[in-house]
Amino acid sequence: MDKLDRAIIAELQQDGRMSATAVAARVGLSVAPCHRRMRELERSGVITGYQAVVDPRQLGLGFEALVFVTLRDRSHLKEFEAAVESEELIVEAQRLFGEPDFLLRVFAKDLPHYQRVYDEVLVNLPAVEKLTSTIVMRNIKGRAVLPV
Repeated sequence: MDKLDRAIIAELQQDGRMSATAVAARVGLSVAPCHRRMRELERSGVITGYQAVVDPRQLGLGFEALVFVTLRDRSHLKEFEAAVESEELIVEAQRLFGEPDFLLRVFAKDLPHYQRVYDEVLVNLPAVEKLTSTIVMRNIKGRAVLPV
């Protein structure tokens, strides 16, 4: 990966809908070589996809919690991970070293809705021993771009 590839990535991180023509103009390439580089970055897995950034409040999901999960038995990791992947209100999940085992980012309409999600979904995830929730007061730095 060279300086031009990094410049292309930087532009696309800012605006994934930017056309190859616009990216080319920004990074100082003609369209065809820029387009080839973009496709190669996609093919090689450097660029893994494109998506819209959506305000959860506009979708009625104004409550956000971070949930730390400790499993009682790590032999159920794959089952736990599959259950987490299938739950749409869990929008991010990271497996951690040490304890707790996982960090989940969960959205809900409001506190009563989150309580229902907690009682009906989170506590019933496979092999859960302990859940600790932290309510997100305000997001300071949202969709971050990687330094290139």
